[in-house]
Amino acid sequence: MSFLDPVTIIQSGGLLIVGAFIFAESGLLIGFFLPGDTLLLTAGVFAAQGKISLLWLLVVVIITAVAGDNLGYSLGRKTGNRIFKKKDGILFRQEYVERAEEFYEVHGGKTITLARFVPIIRTFAPVIAGVAKMERKKFMIFNVIGAVSWGIGVILLGFFVGSKIPNIDSYLLPAVLLATFFTFTPAVFHILRDRGTRRKIALKFRESLNHLRLKNRQE
Repeated sequence: MSFLDPVTIIQSGGLLIVGAFIFAESGLLIGFFLPGDTLLLTAGVFAAQGKISLLWLLVVVIITAVAGDNLGYSLGRKTGNRIFKKKDGILFRQEYVERAEEFYEVHGGKTITLARFVPIIRTFAPVIAGVAKMERKKFMIFNVIGAVSWGIGVILLGFFVGSKIPNIDSYLLPAVLLATFFTFTPAVFHILRDRGTRRKIALKFRESLNHLRLKNRQE
């Protein structure tokens, strides 16, 4: 039984462990690998089966998601650029931090809300907001909007799937994976709709392709 298996997680600790995982994924940098979406979808299915309380599940998830993001923001605000002091990292580069303040001044609220629906990004977005010294009041407003829309939306999607499909336990994993795909679609569509973002993605893809070709020639 895997430590990251949503069914195992919920059966092991119920609402308490669900809340702990959501808090860790939202507020601790080491929590970026945790299965937030699949965990909430599976919890929604469990709620549909009467194994856990839907109301308390929603309350716990929203509170821990908001608290986790607030912790990430405070961490970024207090430590500043020391978190990302390396020029080139696996997930971040110093240039991203340098541009963060200007970026969040224009797009901060939208970014914090959309980040909820994108794994890994939702872990680091509040930290970057703190580093950029985004106004706390503004951050908290969009933090709550994102936590509520993500928490309620994903859980109710799982609840709907669990209540409409008979014997869902037999094929829970495929159903959760399918539902996870649909949770990512709105955020991905919104991001790719921006022409500048599409150009940057295409440029990065071409650079990676050219690098791969050069490496093959050298070999």
